[in-house]
Amino acid sequence: MPGLLRGIARTAVVAGTATAVSNRVSRRQAGRWASKEQQQAAPEPEYEEPAPAAEDPMTDKLAQLKQLGELKAQGVLTEDEFQTQKQRILG
Repeated sequence: MPGLLRGIARTAVVAGTATAVSNRVSRRQAGRWASKEQQQAAPEPEYEEPAPAAEDPMTDKLAQLKQLGELKAQGVLTEDEFQTQKQRILG
């Protein structure tokens, strides 16, 4: 009978130790996986500025001519200066 109890006790100790080690390994792995997921889940930018659209050269020229017309109307440019700048813009 003492040999039987000793065998049962030894089995219980081995099983308890194996369970404790297994639980500890599982907790460590879960912690590592959680930290790895947090690193991989980089926060996405809240707002990205849109890429500048390719402007139409004619639209740009029209805007410059309009600005020149406003400057002439305000009296900032003379007729000769206006004509010179207009020719420069139109090429």
